[in-house]
Amino acid sequence: MESSFIIPCLLLLLLQFLCLAAGQVNYFPIFRCRDDGNFTRNSTYETNLKTAFASLSATAATGYGFYNTSAGVSPNAVTAIALCRGDVGSETCRDCIRNSIVLLRQNCANQLEALIWSSNCSVRYSNRTYTSVVDVRPNARVSSSINASDIDVFDKALRNLEGRLRVEAAGGNSLRKFATGDVGFGPDSSKIYALMQCSPDLSSFDCNSCLSVVYRESQGCCDGEIDVGVFYPSCSVRYSNASFYNDPPAIKLPSPPPSSPESPAIPGGTGNSRKSIYVIVPVACVLGGILVIIGLCLFIKRRRKNNIKDAAKKESGTAFSSLVMNENQNNSANLAQAGSAEMEMGAVGSLQFDLFTIEAATNSFFDGNKIGQGGFGPVYKGVLANGMEVAVKRLSKSSGQGSQEFINEVILMAKLQHRNLVRLLGFCLDADEKLLIYEYVSNKSLDYFLFNPNRHGQLDWPKRYKIIGGITRGMLYLHEDSRLRIIHRDLKVSNILLDFDMNPKISDFGLARIVGVDQIEVNTNRIVGTYGYMSPEYAMHGHFSVKSDVFAFGIVVLEIITGKKCSRFYNEDDHQDLSHFAWKSWIEGRAMELVDPTIVETCSEDEVMRCINIALLCVQEDVDARPSMAYVLNILNNYSIDLPTPTRTPHYLPKRHDSYSSNSKSVSKSTDESLITNVYAR
Repeated sequence: MESSFIIPCLLLLLLQFLCLAAGQVNYFPIFRCRDDGNFTRNSTYETNLKTAFASLSATAATGYGFYNTSAGVSPNAVTAIALCRGDVGSETCRDCIRNSIVLLRQNCANQLEALIWSSNCSVRYSNRTYTSVVDVRPNARVSSSINASDIDVFDKALRNLEGRLRVEAAGGNSLRKFATGDVGFGPDSSKIYALMQCSPDLSSFDCNSCLSVVYRESQGCCDGEIDVGVFYPSCSVRYSNASFYNDPPAIKLPSPPPSSPESPAIPGGTGNSRKSIYVIVPVACVLGGILVIIGLCLFIKRRRKNNIKDAAKKESGTAFSSLVMNENQNNSANLAQAGSAEMEMGAVGSLQFDLFTIEAATNSFFDGNKIGQGGFGPVYKGVLANGMEVAVKRLSKSSGQGSQEFINEVILMAKLQHRNLVRLLGFCLDADEKLLIYEYVSNKSLDYFLFNPNRHGQLDWPKRYKIIGGITRGMLYLHEDSRLRIIHRDLKVSNILLDFDMNPKISDFGLARIVGVDQIEVNTNRIVGTYGYMSPEYAMHGHFSVKSDVFAFGIVVLEIITGKKCSRFYNEDDHQDLSHFAWKSWIEGRAMELVDPTIVETCSEDEVMRCINIALLCVQEDVDARPSMAYVLNILNNYSIDLPTPTRTPHYLPKRHDSYSSNSKSVSKSTDESLITNVYAR
């Protein structure tokens, strides 16, 4: 009996192993149970929900895989939608929808709104109407966390495939908006298989927009990974190194109907018929003329409205181009560089928003929507027409430094995609307004929790350790793994945003610089940044490099461990700055006394001591002695590596509170000071 039980288990394990080896990871089912409210058992809403589900189950075996129904009247109305994958057959579709309804009732009991993604279909219901509109919430991202061997080659092939499939899917009809395809990449001719699908009740424009956002989301969360899925209620993208769809689809769409034959002539007919014609023809001509005039008026009105929007967008693009050119001429008078900036414009043109859209999203920058204050202006929360939440940075009109930082952030962020970097969605430049539109990150910034005595207890040690790891990965991407080499120049806790799961996202790239891959150091006579985080060689001499960012990272880690703000710490005992006090505590064997008292009970002493050691290595005065971010990530993940003893931290550090400065003594060797420099391919 024992052997008869063990053999099937071994076969099952072998099957699972083979599936994983082939890249076939099963992520489903995925549930999203909205916590906006519950319904009570045996209520009118539950009765309507059962009616809607029964309707979906009954019709699931007919049609082409898209079903929507509603039941009841407000406030107890229910809208339910089911969408099968475009390549599956009728029976598979029906079974998937029925099973998904059962699972949805079990896992999201009594929720007013819920959604399930299964392997072959999705089912959702709500107390609101959402047909024929792009719905972006709730959503889900899944990935295998396995990277392609050559990420650059993989990404290039995937981008080409995505562009082709997006156009094909958006070009579908009201029965199906769906596309699949594959493309080879790399020397071994490996393949990427991809699937894109929209809810067929969307317009072609909305489908294209939805898929664009979802694809960018996949690159932001999972760049270089070989098995990824991003699912929105209205559209989805999935790609893998193993085939996972039917080719061709199991159900073919009907051919378009033939053109109608001409109506045969009616024989005979004189007298009264002829009189009728004399009456009908003039009336028809008059009515036809009226309809033509009405149609022409509507056309002109709509065209004028579109022209206003197009003009605003064109003006925004022209203004941005002029701003880039003016800043380049003011800073360098280098025509070659100005030409390079014009080339950059092509890469960001698709990110333009018009001012009407942003004013509507933020309720005309209503003070109640203000969620923060950045270095160059306030930040507002907004909601776009499709329901997507965004953060809008409004550059202050009185900011003397704003133009360069605005240009820099748009061009840089258009090129960067990483899970630990905040995602730029677009920009707007209209009249005196300079706006940057980002993904909305729900938990504000790290300093909101870390330095507030009423909130810092929410950051226990496991969360802080995860945040340190995420910042490390984000900075490593900027320094080594992105297609550009980026020096951030303003890394600090207020520029670390936290998402719903307390994952860190580095923000505020207005001061960042692109440098050559082999460029070790850059000199500047325009010293900008935040006091307390600036390395001594940058603050005193204008020399900056990736090791300047490493120094700032070390300060951030010390702040995370101690819960103390670096710019205020020097006012405490002996007027020592935070890094020098930490180094002194380290060599005296009192390093654990640095730890924030609120996390002593939850922290691992080994992890804390290792992080303090890493931080002190990062803030050493000797630039060459500071580790790279690649080394930092390696020693964070590998405890078998013995860490070197840190040397003395610098005696001199700037001691002003957080502020930006553009005044400094000039240096003998300085490069062109424009923040937009030539792009060096990696």
